[in-house]
Amino acid sequence: MCVATFKMVTHNEQYSDVISIENLFQVWSEFKKGKRKRKDVQIFERNLENNLFRLHYKLGDKSYNHGKYQAFFIHDPKLRHIHKASVEDRIVHHLLYKYLYELFDRHFIYDSYSCRLVKGTHRAVDRLEKFTRIVSKNYTRSCWVLKLDIKKFFASVNHQILKKLLRKRIKDPNILWLLNEIIDSFPIGMPLGNVTSQVFANIYMDELDQFIKHKLKIRYYLRYADDFTILLTCSNDTNHLIKEMELFLKENLKLELHPKKTILRKLDWGIDFLGYIVLYHYRLPRTRLRRRILKRVNISNLASYLGYLSHANSYRLRLSLFGRFLN
Repeated sequence: MCVATFKMVTHNEQYSDVISIENLFQVWSEFKKGKRKRKDVQIFERNLENNLFRLHYKLGDKSYNHGKYQAFFIHDPKLRHIHKASVEDRIVHHLLYKYLYELFDRHFIYDSYSCRLVKGTHRAVDRLEKFTRIVSKNYTRSCWVLKLDIKKFFASVNHQILKKLLRKRIKDPNILWLLNEIIDSFPIGMPLGNVTSQVFANIYMDELDQFIKHKLKIRYYLRYADDFTILLTCSNDTNHLIKEMELFLKENLKLELHPKKTILRKLDWGIDFLGYIVLYHYRLPRTRLRRRILKRVNISNLASYLGYLSHANSYRLRLSLFGRFLN
């Protein structure tokens, strides 16, 4: 889950409240979960009170400067370029993430599912299945699914547009200064390693959500990060919709649709969505992920894989995996 509990934020929230020492200690208690064995976290914790009070004073007199990032690659399963900030900077990221989440999340559309409480991938797939039943009249007529993706989304986020969107709801100049410090810590776009990038992405893409829902009047629409899906009863209007979205993205967000990931499919062909293949009456695990599971499963990751498979029609596969470790 991306979000932990945090005190309610209002439009009148003061910078001094946001950076309070109480909030810093609360953020630390959430940040350290699952990280206690990491060397940089252990070093920071050796002088925890001094480090947090020092950070509090630097934020207070605005002498805080975001440090450099450590860059590395991971396979997830595709190759991703990750940028990791220092522990001190990541505490500031978490502080701002929680502030922004409370302030902006209530204004997002219902069918935005990435990094939101009681949302996530499984609820998104459940919602897609519900939409397919509604659009197809319980599978008695055609249902078309238009899948779209933003080309190099994180690398393409425009700093000035993002700052403008933040200023719509944030008036405190000191909070805006700190947000600018985080945004400008990365030269172009947003780093994948920052927790703030998750909420920045939802704030940025909410502009598209509102356009699709209220200007284009698309009823059956949902989004997860920079992947979004529209369900239709026929395919006649898809070219017009794509052109409208392309124009909006270009003029308002400086983004482009990924030409190779704009896909129109009928439901009975199977819809590849967030790791599952959605079909009439059932869903299957994606073929590539199924092969990956069979290749990599071991006793330490078995529960995680079984959890993923439990959301699909995969009884035989789960039984097979479980049987490997009975003896």
